[in-house]
Amino acid sequence: RVFRKTSGNGQQIALYLGKRDFVDNIDSGVVKVDPSALNGKKFVYLACAFRYGSEDLDVIGLSFRRDIWIQRIQIYPPTGGSAAQTPMQESLMKKVGEQGHPFSFQMPTNLPCSVSLQPGPNDAGKACGVDFEVKAYLADAPDNPDEVIEKDTCRLMIRKIQYAPATNKPGAKAEISKGFMMSDKPVHLEASLEKEYYHGDPITVKVKINNESSKVVKKVKETINPNATLEKSFQLTPLLSNNTEKRGLSVDGRLKDEDTHLASTTSQGDKEMQGIIVSYKVKVNLMVAGSDVTVELPLCLMSPKPA
Repeated sequence: RVFRKTSGNGQQIALYLGKRDFVDNIDSGVVKVDPSALNGKKFVYLACAFRYGSEDLDVIGLSFRRDIWIQRIQIYPPTGGSAAQTPMQESLMKKVGEQGHPFSFQMPTNLPCSVSLQPGPNDAGKACGVDFEVKAYLADAPDNPDEVIEKDTCRLMIRKIQYAPATNKPGAKAEISKGFMMSDKPVHLEASLEKEYYHGDPITVKVKINNESSKVVKKVKETINPNATLEKSFQLTPLLSNNTEKRGLSVDGRLKDEDTHLASTTSQGDKEMQGIIVSYKVKVNLMVAGSDVTVELPLCLMSPKPA
């Protein structure tokens, strides 16, 4: 499958991409250029943008959109170089002919994945989030960020995604002991996850409670009397389908109105990453003598890499 977009009049430029979802930071495509219609203009513009406000807030000259990465590549006239073409580019070049010009781009590894903040039921306009686009446009000068670009451009949204690592690490584990006034011994709370989970998996949380105190543990499905223990597994399945009207929930970046799911955990290899960082945790909380006894388990929630 090939994704294609032409400029407004359908004659000057056309942009071709072999995919719109990519895991690695390298992508490529072909731009078809009609030299007779250029009038000296000559660029392809590639950008990652972070929108932190909805479009209806773009008022009084203030923009609620900020570009966190831009790469500009001159496509025509060609600048030289004969990099090896991908099979997709070779196929497209045969179709497009002499007007075709292959290109590739490499995104920094510290860029965030595509994420949208789910709008409320009555919200209008584009959602806040991190989105990527490849845009081919005509320019008067090479690499001039201040040049006003005409609206007659080719624009294709793409999506940067991540998959869970191949290694299946054991799940997180946490424990705490808390003492209370008028009680010689504490309450011990331990919680653990069996493994790391994928989107849609039922998540099993193992909970162990050893109440050595003289207090009663409440706010569990059954109370735990003094000098008693409880060891039980609980299951939860976080799904976007159960939270479709929750404003501000992070979801994987959409392309048009395609189905999506909860945003994946951000694999943060670089602490300087900008944008929206997504993380999950499981919280186990007990109420004992008017106080909280709490542990939190970091949860990595991602999709498996396709076979």
